[in-house]
This record gives sequence, structure tokens and C-alpha cells, in this order.
Amino acid sequence: MNKAKMKKLLWAIVKYVTLVFGAFVSVLPVVVCVITAFKSPEEYAETNVMTLPKSWTYFENFVQAWKQANMALAFRNSIIILICVLFFSILTGSMLAYILNRFKFPGNGLIRNLFLFASLLPGIAMQVSVYQIMYSLGWINSLFGYIVLMCGTDVISIYIFIQFFENISVSLDEAAIMDGCTYFGVFFRILLPLLKPAIITVMILKGVGVYNEYYMANLYLQNKNQFVTVATSLFKFTGPLGNQYNYICAGVILTMLPALIVFILCQKQIYGGLAQGAVKG
Repeated sequence: MNKAKMKKLLWAIVKYVTLVFGAFVSVLPVVVCVITAFKSPEEYAETNVMTLPKSWTYFENFVQAWKQANMALAFRNSIIILICVLFFSILTGSMLAYILNRFKFPGNGLIRNLFLFASLLPGIAMQVSVYQIMYSLGWINSLFGYIVLMCGTDVISIYIFIQFFENISVSLDEAAIMDGCTYFGVFFRILLPLLKPAIITVMILKGVGVYNEYYMANLYLQNKNQFVTVATSLFKFTGPLGNQYNYICAGVILTMLPALIVFILCQKQIYGGLAQGAVKG
């Protein structure tokens, strides 16, 4: 075997070993979570996390997690938040991208640069002023206020829409306007249907973030009996005397199931949207 083939073989070994190791690191927490979810409190206390449960039909943890964490209400609130946030975020983000891409006016470049600058600021650094605004408006412990907050401008989504608009010929706009169509008609009747791949991409990025969002949900929805979400519901199993990880793991699996089902049913559209709506360099 010559030197070139040996180098190629070594590179292939390193590549596949790295991929296997990365997959192992990614899957290990899920495996531990599944194992722990089927253990009774006594069994969890007496065994380590990698010891398989004595019975895979022990569903009491799931029942207790569903009841004690009030997960029915949590799923309802999260679905309402998710639908509203995705609808208004996609609508405002695509319309803003349409304006910035199709209309050249003084300050266009400045606005784009300000959006880029805003994306570099850590969100935690602005929470003091944001909390004061939310408190002044009376939107603490308000599902409406939290939805408005989460509908805030998503810079990544705007740039995805802008990049996709650049691949759509301006002649479509001009032809529609010559036929008497208004700018709103051009956007809603012609351009918006063509944005389907970009919309799917934005829905994935924004939806995953909103569904898993914990910090702001815990900060602004302080009444956990009424405004609990999927991300904050499992907080009931933590406390100063210890954490009930068998219930937490069961609840985590319950929260993963809807996302897993959506992915399995819509994976063709998701992969297609990510491929066609991705930002090109």
C-alpha cells in the first residue's frame, strides 16, 4: 500500500471514529433518560444510571409526571404560544425582508447593519430593560405579553427571507404591478407562496427555540399553576431537598414525543425546506 492510500485510509478511520463518537455523545443523554424513566424511585436510588430497569412496563413515572406537572395545561399553553409566535413572526419577518430587499431607500443598509449588530448582543444583557418594559405594560404573568415578547424580531429569519427574495426575479413584481396589482397584492398573492421553503426553515428554527424556551418563560410567566409551559412544567420536581429525576426523565420523554411525531410525519418537507431555504454564501 502506497503512502497516498495509507493517508486516505487513516483519514477515513479518523472521520468515522469522530462521527461515531459524536453520535454516541449525542444519544447517550437520551438513552440515560429513557432508562431512568422506567425505574421506580426505590430502584433509581439503588442503581446507577446505566443499569437497565427491572421492568419496561413501569409507567407510573409517566402518570405522575403528567398529573403533578400539569402537563395537559402546559401543552395547551405551549401550542397556543407556538402557533401565535410562528404566525406573526413569519408574517412580520417576511414583510420586513420584502421591504428591505425590494425597496431601495436612504437608510436601507443602516437598518440591515443595525439588525446584524442587535444579533451580536447577548439577550441576557437586555433583560433588565425588557423586564421594566413588560412590568410597565402589565404583561408580567400574561400569556399575551409573553407571546408579544417572543414575536420579537428574529434577525436570522429576516436574513433567510432576504436571501430567498434575492433569488426571485423582480420582473414578477413589475409584471404584477403593470397589471394593476398593489404592493400588498404582489406580496401576498405572488411572492409569499414562493417563500414556502424559507417559511419551513424559519418555522423549524423559530419553533424549536420557542418550544424549548425556558429562561423567559420562567421569568415572565411566574404563576406556574396557570401559565405553565412545557419547558417550565418539570420544574415542580426540583427542590432544595433534591430532584426527582425519574419523574423528570419521564416528563422529558413526554415533551419529546410531539416533536418526534411531527418530524417523522413531515421529515420530507423539513429536509426539502432546509435545503432550499438555507442561506447561501
